[in-house]
Amino acid sequence: MLEPDKIDYRSSGRGVSLEVPPDLTQLPGQSRYVVPTTGVSATDYAAGQAAAQAATSTGTTATNQIADVRYEHAGDERWLSVDRPADKLWGPVRDFWLDNGFLMAVDQPTVGIMETDWAENRAKIPQDFIRSTIGKVFDSLYSTGQRDQFRTRLERNAKGGTNIYITHKGMEEVYTNNRKDSTIWQPRPRDPELEAEFLRRLMVK
Repeated sequence: MLEPDKIDYRSSGRGVSLEVPPDLTQLPGQSRYVVPTTGVSATDYAAGQAAAQAATSTGTTATNQIADVRYEHAGDERWLSVDRPADKLWGPVRDFWLDNGFLMAVDQPTVGIMETDWAENRAKIPQDFIRSTIGKVFDSLYSTGQRDQFRTRLERNAKGGTNIYITHKGMEEVYTNNRKDSTIWQPRPRDPELEAEFLRRLMVK
């Protein structure tokens, strides 16, 4: 689990449109407007339940349930299972992202999909002497060269409640030549640990 001070999107402003080469504009997950018709299988769900119970019995993990919200996982997939309909959860989930410093790029409750804008985790910027001294004035001059976006999907589950999934997408700025006078944005691997951290934070909201 990430430490609280390792995530800080609050100081991120409205992200500019990331300039990417034509062959990278259709990033994985661009079918975000289509709600998947398949969910977690009964076998995977049972496996996730068993794993969660086993982890809880060892006392080495955080609480897996708070009130009617349960933290589930099957393999590397994690989600929250909530005993409430999606229309009762949409507002609180949306507010969660806004409270964490994001703006909403996609907000479609009719299909159960919301997506944040691209934002920067300012906690990754080193706190050296110069930045700690004048950072308040020139903070915008510092950048991690990375941007994050989060897609949240709300699906009705077999019990009449709602499963909440969070998927991370990342981009990083790289130089296009040895002179280092030109850059482009390219995809970087998704971060399951970051997804899990935001699910945990949403769970206790």
